[in-house]
Amino acid sequence: MGKIIIKLVGSILALVGVILIYDARTITKKAFSFGDQNEATLGLKIAGYLISIAGATIIMLN
Repeated sequence: MGKIIIKLVGSILALVGVILIYDARTITKKAFSFGDQNEATLGLKIAGYLISIAGATIIMLN
């Protein structure tokens, strides 16, 4: 039961990371209203990449 929950958490983390990578531009347009949105988009894409790697690592190690 515990392994299933851990794999589910890893899958959700990987999914959230991919969504952050894919929708980074639209998220920054809605959430932030400053002129330099490119840096915020880059930050969200990097965060999404790291989150998806963490989720995939959880899935692989379990």
